[in-house]
Amino acid sequence: MAIALGIFMMVLSVATGVGLQQKIREKVAAFNGHIVISAFNGNASEVSTEPIALHQKFYPKFTTVNGIDHVQAVATKAGVIRTASSFEGILFKGVGTDFRWSAIQEYLVAGTIPKLGKGYSNEVLISQYLANRLHLKVGSQFNTFFLAQGQNTLPKARRFTVSGIYNSGVKDFDSVYLIGDIKHVQRMNRWRPDQVGSFEVFVTDFNRIAETGQAVYQETGSLLNTQTITEKYYYIFDWLKLFDFNILIILCVMIAVSTINMVVALLVLILERTQMIGILKAMGATNWSVRKIFLYNALHLIVRGLLWGNGVALLVLYIQKYFGVIRLDPESYYVTTAPVSIDYGYIALLNVGTILVCLLVLLIPSYIITRIVPSKTIRFD
Repeated sequence: MAIALGIFMMVLSVATGVGLQQKIREKVAAFNGHIVISAFNGNASEVSTEPIALHQKFYPKFTTVNGIDHVQAVATKAGVIRTASSFEGILFKGVGTDFRWSAIQEYLVAGTIPKLGKGYSNEVLISQYLANRLHLKVGSQFNTFFLAQGQNTLPKARRFTVSGIYNSGVKDFDSVYLIGDIKHVQRMNRWRPDQVGSFEVFVTDFNRIAETGQAVYQETGSLLNTQTITEKYYYIFDWLKLFDFNILIILCVMIAVSTINMVVALLVLILERTQMIGILKAMGATNWSVRKIFLYNALHLIVRGLLWGNGVALLVLYIQKYFGVIRLDPESYYVTTAPVSIDYGYIALLNVGTILVCLLVLLIPSYIITRIVPSKTIRFD
């Protein structure tokens, strides 16, 4: 039972911890890419103020840096949505035909992705958070007012139609982003069609994002700046790093509890079989051969515990994966259901590590067998 409970807790902690980290990374990347390339003007705002030429050596394919999966051009502009009953400040994210909609598709709860073509598209994707506050639904039309560039200039109005509603669960994004055609931003900012606000770069290996980001910075020239999402949203990723520490603590505690229980169990087995040990040693059995009998028995108990623990843990994880039984507060965890990552490589390592640690620790109590003297244990009561 100790081994089963220990491996159950270890598998669950790793699967849920890693799953939460991966899901939040995917959400942040879906709205920002992994690396953002923008004008090097010292402006820390997310609003695009300085245009960048669309024709770059790294666009549309970043061939000079390994590990780049996709590059897309975007532009953002601040505005206010005004309806008959309410108003909300938003950040209009203009995207083109190169935008990776597949990253947003899984968060779509109603409607469809906006259709972008050669002309101006008035279809937009709005969050469920904003739609509820503004009383909008798929097909609704609304007015948005954008601050025009230059002094003494009247705000520019645009009328959009809701084509789809998304819910990422990350309030930092859901309360801000309105996604639509980049041509609106270009026209309002008086940019040419070959000018954009920034480039978003997707990488193939998130674990190497710092190295890839540095390589991208070296290849983009002195007039452009780069920023990884781990730098831009450092508060989210610093919080995620705490999960690694929590997982490590749980693993250490569970392995310690399991080994202590196995040590106690083995000691009881040895004490119960003291007379048998004396008989075997009197018949010529070596200390190591007798110790192996008890270690094999302990291994049998460990494997049984691992089978039960893994079986129940995988059952719980698959139920959570496909049915989302356990719910979370999105304002605290950025997700509505607890995500899980079922990696059989990690599970195999946990099982092998548990067996090795337990057997190594069990060598200590089995040493008692070498101290048993046959002449003192073989006697009639």
